[in-house]
Amino acid sequence: MRAITTPKPLIMPNRLTEETSPYLLQHADNPVDWYPWGEEALSAARAADRPILLSIGYSACHWCHVMAHESFADPETARIMNALFVNIKVDREERPDLDRIYQAAHLLLARRPGGWPLTVFLTPDDLTPFFAGTYFPPAPRHGLPAFRQVLRQVADFYRAHHAELARQNAAVREALARAVAGPAPAGRPDEALLTAARRALAEAFDARHGGFGAAPKFPHPGDIDLLLRLWCASRRRGAPDRQALHMAVFTLEQMARGGLFDQLGGGFFRYSTDARWEIPHFEKMLYDNGLLLGLYAQAHAATGRGLFARVARATAEWAMTEMQAPDGGYCASLDADSAGGEGGYCASLDADSAGGEGGYYLWTPDQARALLTPEEYALLARHYGLDGPPNFEGRWHLRVRAPLRELARAGGPGLPALGRTLDQARRRLLAARAERPRPARDDKVLTAWNALMIRGMALAARHLDEPRYAESATRAVDFIHARLWRNGRLLAVWKDSRARFPAYLDDHAFLLHALLELLQLRWRDADLTFARDLAELLLARFQDTAAGGFFFTADDHEALPQRPKPWADESLPAGNAVAALALARLGHLLGEPRYLTAAERTVQAAAGALAEHPLAHGSLLAALAEQLAPPRLLVLRGTDAAAVDAWQRAALRPYAPDRLSFAPPVDAALPPALAAKMPRGPVCAYPCQGGTCAPPVTERAAFDALLAGAACATGA
Repeated sequence: MRAITTPKPLIMPNRLTEETSPYLLQHADNPVDWYPWGEEALSAARAADRPILLSIGYSACHWCHVMAHESFADPETARIMNALFVNIKVDREERPDLDRIYQAAHLLLARRPGGWPLTVFLTPDDLTPFFAGTYFPPAPRHGLPAFRQVLRQVADFYRAHHAELARQNAAVREALARAVAGPAPAGRPDEALLTAARRALAEAFDARHGGFGAAPKFPHPGDIDLLLRLWCASRRRGAPDRQALHMAVFTLEQMARGGLFDQLGGGFFRYSTDARWEIPHFEKMLYDNGLLLGLYAQAHAATGRGLFARVARATAEWAMTEMQAPDGGYCASLDADSAGGEGGYCASLDADSAGGEGGYYLWTPDQARALLTPEEYALLARHYGLDGPPNFEGRWHLRVRAPLRELARAGGPGLPALGRTLDQARRRLLAARAERPRPARDDKVLTAWNALMIRGMALAARHLDEPRYAESATRAVDFIHARLWRNGRLLAVWKDSRARFPAYLDDHAFLLHALLELLQLRWRDADLTFARDLAELLLARFQDTAAGGFFFTADDHEALPQRPKPWADESLPAGNAVAALALARLGHLLGEPRYLTAAERTVQAAAGALAEHPLAHGSLLAALAEQLAPPRLLVLRGTDAAAVDAWQRAALRPYAPDRLSFAPPVDAALPPALAAKMPRGPVCAYPCQGGTCAPPVTERAAFDALLAGAACATGA
């Protein structure tokens, strides 16, 4: 039998008060004696021989708030937790390494995917998980046991089944080790993997509502990007894959017209709870919006559809207005819930309240009617469905029920007049909404998520010809470089003037990818140097030199039960995929074979995973596509800055997903491979692909022909 020591008196408030994470601070006044993850907590668990209760969540998570209100704020539940466990609270956005490991463990132990809040019990000596779940209610319901019941049973098992626990833990550790290796490589990756993924996407496609699979529905931007790439490649071959284009465009249309998109304020919610994209989970995450911003801008360039441009602009404006801090960094998220009454989170509210889950975004017809003219209300009600039944707990979440073109065809004012009336109505509702209790904003700056928004802003600036978006992205890069780059190493999180946590694979890979996109819009020598430094860190600190690919943590990171090596896209693109794509692009730009080799070995190491589950690896397949057909590289040089800029803008506007165009100024300090491409007259372009460069192009007509050969547009 293992001894249970008497807990020391409860500290109020608990140890989380010294943290910077908004999520941890939400629990700082719990009666639970929470620790942050660290040596103090781990030593306490070992000294007391108590199991660790590890609770992982994030500040915008609705069910995290629910469990906190029901259980962690409850004195009796807290008493049991404090008596039986050492309790550790983790913000998954600060510690994605821990979240990744213990989500994988949940899948092994519970035989189903995890989520948040994640509740895991660990043995104190080696941090091996031996029981895992997600949300537990305070009383048994929906097939879930009461949380107090779980606490007592887990503690009893730990005390009474030492030998059985040791055997189970050994099996879990072995399974976690096997998961890092992944499926054995299945030959050299080739075009057949792209074909298999294309087929799998078609089988999963929802032809009625768009998207892939059933509810709940996530945007899957990597899959949509892959479909656009495959369509573009097929179009260049003279046999355009119109179904691939349709799956991408229809899904983007349905998401933009549904409740997944904030029809008044711009930006996307995290996912849809139904198959129709109508009712979202109401949190807004920076990473989703960075990915979707760039994707909608590219889709506009490919199709010319005004809807896609409008959505991209609204999302960019939301990011700059709501999420970018004055010093340049982008904040992490907006909560799913709105504060109500005296503060905190309300379990339920009446139909006129603006609090609770999604309450900030919901309307009643009477609320809208009171703000609008009769003409405005009549149009808005028909367009957004306020003239139909409520769609969320007695209230209305706006989604496009009748497109303006359909209403214009029904008679009355024409499309331009309807558009002006609707814009005025939206502005009135948005102004009134701004007076409601706002969802809490998690204002920590995460390097990886900022990188995704930087790249999204750069793509929007590129395809929508909007310099303000590039300026916003540049401010974020400068913030990261000034505050999160320390002594040649990158850090992951900035909050309350503190830079914390060694950066992960995603931070390095996503930022490298973003810098390469931003460098095309405006050249800065310092950004190229930063990109090279990141690439060198990837190779020196994260690379698996034996098997290929990159680990999620650096070689000098804290020792944990697993050192993950992620291949599949999840809520974020796979770090290995983005590393392979970005390193290959930088390798072609600089003529650096080490980067090209590392990228090739990464995709080769993933061949088994790609063959086994092509649908889960859209970003890796994009990296494979660029290895099978290397990106088209343009380097523009010249003595006439205006002429160079005109050529560069022409190169950047069309949709050509595998074309990179850089325009270093005459006085740029360039590495040898770029410096060799000397200016020749007012402007010239050096076209290269796969290590081979053609003679420079000096005439505009020839340059335009060169661009046309690579660009893809539905009307072309």
